[in-house]
Amino acid sequence: MQQSIPSAVADSFEQIKTAVHIEKMGNGLINSTWKIECADCSYILQKVNDQVFRNPFIIENNLKKIAEHITRYYPEYQLPLPVKSKEGKELLYEEGAGYFRMFNFLEDSVCNTVVNNSKQAFEAARQFAGFARRLNTLDAGKLGYPIEDFHNLELRYRQFEKALTTAQSSKLITATDLIGFLQDHSAIVTQYQDLLQSASMLLRPMHHDTKISNVLFDQQDRGLAVIDLDTVMPGYFISDLGDMIRTFTCTANEEETDFNKVTIRKDFFEAIVNGYLSEMKDILTASEKKLLVYAGEFMIYMQCLRFATDYLENDKYYGAKYPEHNLNRALNQMKLLQELIKARPELEKIIADVFQRIK
Repeated sequence: MQQSIPSAVADSFEQIKTAVHIEKMGNGLINSTWKIECADCSYILQKVNDQVFRNPFIIENNLKKIAEHITRYYPEYQLPLPVKSKEGKELLYEEGAGYFRMFNFLEDSVCNTVVNNSKQAFEAARQFAGFARRLNTLDAGKLGYPIEDFHNLELRYRQFEKALTTAQSSKLITATDLIGFLQDHSAIVTQYQDLLQSASMLLRPMHHDTKISNVLFDQQDRGLAVIDLDTVMPGYFISDLGDMIRTFTCTANEEETDFNKVTIRKDFFEAIVNGYLSEMKDILTASEKKLLVYAGEFMIYMQCLRFATDYLENDKYYGAKYPEHNLNRALNQMKLLQELIKARPELEKIIADVFQRIK
């Protein structure tokens, strides 16, 4: 796969020129990734998608701020940071090819694409929480926003409302139940607005992309490190915890069209809460500790909104493999939110029991 790496990039990283094997990794939906295997160690080369991240230098600056903070206060913490090119650059721009950076590859590490068991859920939650805890004393104002308004629920609802005024009438009819559900549950948006106005949540550096594939594990399912720091920016804990609840607890992924298969795994929820609070129990405020279930509602509702809006706007953001693809994705998330709301009393009891154990 070396021929797909621009020659100027290969010239800037000696590791590429001395590699014994180069392998393209992943599906390349966001960043293109290669594994560079050298005689004594390996590296990861990434091409940053500048259509998603319009100013990759914001990412570079954020990583520098994070590295300075971690190095000063938590030097033992394993943080994957870019390797400098021979020109001393951590982010390399090649005209006509884009932005590239290289990382050390953590040998014998495992990257999962699905959560296979509750231990992985616990370990991933602990890793993301440990990352957030260590950044808690870093002034969030020092970080830029690689993606503006990424988890701004108020904005997502306004975009949904606008789509309702411009969508084809046939789509409005097809999505009638979904639209009604989103409107009926707009109190989730109102609560978000109230939380911001009352300053009930603290603005902190957060990861903002807490899928399982962004944690490296060892062969025994122990968490090793958090990776893919491109979306680290100022935000609220409900983003990180909420997306773990959304993606870890569901028995099916968001592509599932048999919605009867979409349910909540309560043991996975408990594992997430245990893992997250093992690191963040002394960081979260009393007000924030009351929002653990809401965090899941917040992220599931927002993703449902985004899929629904994209369906109504003819799939211009996520794309679609068939005409009702984003409608089905939205209905999938609607079912997940219904399941979470139905399970709320049990989930709140789980949370209370966890807090009792970790006093």
